[in-house]
Amino acid sequence: MSMSALGAGLGLKPEHYEAAHDCAAPGLWFEVHPENYMLGGGPRLAWLDAIGERHPLSLHGVSLSLAADCPPDEAHLQRLRMLAERVQPALVSEHLAWSAWRGQYNPDLLPFPRTGAALNRIVDNVQRTQERLGRQIAVENPSHYLRLDGHEWDEIEFLAELSRRSGCGLLLDVNNVHVSAHNLGFDAAAYIDGFPAEALLEVHLAGHRQDSSEHSGLLIDSHDAPIADAVWSLYEQLIERIGPRPTLIERDDLLPTFAELLVERDHAQRLLERRTRHDALAC
Repeated sequence: MSMSALGAGLGLKPEHYEAAHDCAAPGLWFEVHPENYMLGGGPRLAWLDAIGERHPLSLHGVSLSLAADCPPDEAHLQRLRMLAERVQPALVSEHLAWSAWRGQYNPDLLPFPRTGAALNRIVDNVQRTQERLGRQIAVENPSHYLRLDGHEWDEIEFLAELSRRSGCGLLLDVNNVHVSAHNLGFDAAAYIDGFPAEALLEVHLAGHRQDSSEHSGLLIDSHDAPIADAVWSLYEQLIERIGPRPTLIERDDLLPTFAELLVERDHAQRLLERRTRHDALAC
């Protein structure tokens, strides 16, 4: 499946399997966390096979721990490769984060100082992953909640250099940019304008919420709410600059109906189609 055929997609949830399977919206595709499907069989994998026969699929990993102090787990990579060979995803992606460190596993996507040593380590881990899978992956920009000391690289420059040296693509999560800009006090629009278009393979859109702790002021990348107007505005800014890219609507908690999610997806699809028509007229 060519990425040019992908429009706006949705994160696939078991509650929506039947509706997802039957939906015939143009350009629709679905993304899953592969960790939920690394199985030898069973109904969940059978549903994924059935949906994959009708719609393109993407695998968005959450546990390769690319920024860890050791290579990705070989058994995990083997299971991921087997799943990818089975479903033939249009895209495979992971996060610029770590969750395993010196034998300890943390169920979260954790930050790190962007140093030269970290860059070397992550380049190596990404290359190992791509070689093992036999395909390119995309790496996603993180959400930030606090300032870390020790950065030697600007985040965009770090991601661009990671892509250049490892051959990976990039995944731009626009909600992560909005949340991080609010929490750390940088200009979200400038980040969007500076993101390298040539490496960008996929875009994510999601909702967020205000932290419930009194006086914290933090925004949380919760994936449990509709996409905010500010995030839609940043997305339009991005598409106007770089043109259409496969775009995913993420919703991982407080799930609405499939029809409600499809409304957000259709809005993104219309923005992509508008830009496609503009580009066609310009030619």
